[in-house]
Amino acid sequence: MPHRVVVLVLPYVLPLDLGIPLQVFGGWPDGPYRLTVCAEQPGLVPMGDSPALLVEHGLDCLESADTVIVPGQADPAVPSAAVRDALAASPARMVSICTGAFVLAAAGLLDGRRATTHWQYAASLASQFPQVTVEPKVLYVDEGEVLTSAGVAAGLDLCLHLIRRDFGARVANQRARMLVTAPHRAGGQAQYIDLPVRSSGGLTRLCEWALRNLDQRLTVDQLARQAGMSRRTLIRRFTTETGQPPMRWLLDARLSHARELLESTDLTVESVARRCGLGTSANFRTLFKEHVGVPPSVYRDTFHPA
Repeated sequence: MPHRVVVLVLPYVLPLDLGIPLQVFGGWPDGPYRLTVCAEQPGLVPMGDSPALLVEHGLDCLESADTVIVPGQADPAVPSAAVRDALAASPARMVSICTGAFVLAAAGLLDGRRATTHWQYAASLASQFPQVTVEPKVLYVDEGEVLTSAGVAAGLDLCLHLIRRDFGARVANQRARMLVTAPHRAGGQAQYIDLPVRSSGGLTRLCEWALRNLDQRLTVDQLARQAGMSRRTLIRRFTTETGQPPMRWLLDARLSHARELLESTDLTVESVARRCGLGTSANFRTLFKEHVGVPPSVYRDTFHPA
């Protein structure tokens, strides 16, 4: 059975926040997810600064959902009692994008949990719901069956994280490539509040080049030459546009590729380390356990299909 994802659309939903789960979980022929959009009542739902959206399904969809996603609203408002009750009664995994966290909080689903939202609304979330531990700087927070994300692009990071949780690194990486988005960003990475976190220009091409050459020894100077920038300019732009210094981003990319290879191939640990540019097998084991939490052998035993 496909995993049933239901996106709950509330009045004045932000179009981009809505578009992210639709793109990630929808339009995927024979994929592992089945997508449904619902509203409090079927019919036209106003969207923020956009034409109204026609929604065919009502809140009864939440009863059979495996995952419910609540996109943000242009102006966070307390949802109706019907919405709060339906969310609280649903057995599904709950996910919010941006100010959707206010909806989950109003339904009591964030009580005693850590959560995040767009940095502009973090103080308001903490003030309105003191029983919630608000993490204002991170991209997303995974509390098991309840997950919250910051604004816009962080919602895409969280959706890809869900795929990784559900079906492994290989499927998540394939979907990321299909969506032409940057590699996985960890939830604990900081929100960069005044500047964009993604690049549609030279750094995207540089990242793609680096991903094709992970088996090589890559340095900051080499990346700077490839991008046609000075070392100092590259470090500044890379940190601004991706949220990480170049070498930390590169380490995460190498580890992500290693996870995919451990899940989907029978390559030896030595071969995986070599293909990912992580040095000797001993160095690879150390780095993998430090950043993933378990040794490569345990990870493979857990996620490699029998």
